[in-house]
Amino acid sequence: MKIGIYGQFYHEAAGQYIQQLLDILDKKQIEVIIEKNFLKLIHENDTIEKDYNHFSTFRELDNTYDLFVSIGGDGTILKTVTYVRDLNIPIIGINTGRLGFLATIKKNDIAASIEKILTGKYSISKRSLLQVTTNSKKDPIGELNFALNEITVSRKNTTSMISVTTKLDGENLTNYWADGLIVATPTGSTGYSLSCGGPVITPQTSSIIITPIAPHNLNARPLVIPDDTTIELSVSGRADQHLISLDSRIATVDNETIITLQKAPFEISLIRLEGDSFLKTLRHKLLWGEDKRN
Repeated sequence: MKIGIYGQFYHEAAGQYIQQLLDILDKKQIEVIIEKNFLKLIHENDTIEKDYNHFSTFRELDNTYDLFVSIGGDGTILKTVTYVRDLNIPIIGINTGRLGFLATIKKNDIAASIEKILTGKYSISKRSLLQVTTNSKKDPIGELNFALNEITVSRKNTTSMISVTTKLDGENLTNYWADGLIVATPTGSTGYSLSCGGPVITPQTSSIIITPIAPHNLNARPLVIPDDTTIELSVSGRADQHLISLDSRIATVDNETIITLQKAPFEISLIRLEGDSFLKTLRHKLLWGEDKRN
């Protein structure tokens, strides 16, 4: 068995949990490969007894990996996706961050959770992604043109609103006057879109959410559309440029550029442990059904 490990940061007191994970995998005689910068952070903060191979880029990975472990929060899983891409390697997140809708394994449950995975007590949750292309010759996005949570256009270098002309399958939808516009997947429905008033959508729903950010027209509401819809956006405003973000990655785009959003041609596989579910996570994370007065 072969497992990759990635983390962005070395959280306080995280060393014991990282060491616990490595010890468990070592006892099971599992091959472990750690992302180069994260391995460096581990060495700088703690002493680990064993030398590990490392990787640096997507091109050093292949589909011989059985599992990818993300150590951190949901943001770390989003970055993990940029390594895994279309290799179809299942991802599991150990939550050393805060809320965590995607990174669901608690630090204190590492041993039991890894045992469940190694004994096959899990299922795979397929998650759709969005991809973006533009008509710009500068190609401001690059090869990482996909997002698991959302793709957002927003204002830059101005406090004024921007105008986002929006078309669905070539037909005009509306012109949003707002601070920006979020286009989210079902996975991203519990992220930025939710904080701007968007709906929660279960992960297997074949939909995309369009959510305006602080719209000037108060009747501009979030819209749910089929995920096979082609979305075209064009931004204008007082500044000459605006921002486009793909999860946590940001690029600068010239105004009037045609931005085309579509469902990506590949999916991400997230591991769901036996006994866990999206609805259970919602109840726990959002405190649904709980009354703190009692």
